[in-house]
Amino acid sequence: MARVTVEDCVTEVPNRFELVMFASQRARNISAGASLTVDRDNDKNPVIALREIADKTVELNGLEESLIKGLQRNVEMDEPEEDEVDLIAIQQDLSEHTSGNETPIVHLDGSLDRDGGVTAMDRAGEILPADALEADDDRTTADKD
Repeated sequence: MARVTVEDCVTEVPNRFELVMFASQRARNISAGASLTVDRDNDKNPVIALREIADKTVELNGLEESLIKGLQRNVEMDEPEEDEVDLIAIQQDLSEHTSGNETPIVHLDGSLDRDGGVTAMDRAGEILPADALEADDDRTTADKD
């Protein structure tokens, strides 16, 4: 086929607007690296896309699906994992129990104490050594006096 015209493709896609959308989507797919179903013959991607549509070598349903996915603006959000929900609830609970610039300290049960010195974790998730916890307790007692 030396020259592709819209009339050659209208038999496959009767709506000219859909034809343009399908051809442009196929040309984008070709640019992204999709394999060709016809010879290139030194043609540009839009011409190759129209030739593929006219020769019925490309599946129009697949083009329509990829076109719809490309035009969608609402992307489905993944639901948060159960662990993330638990972490968010803990963070909200901690923020309710603190006021001002006070950094809460969560005492650990020893399960994370592999080095023998880790005994607490602050709100930001920083693990505190045992001596930092004692210094914080001394400071808190001095503030109360």
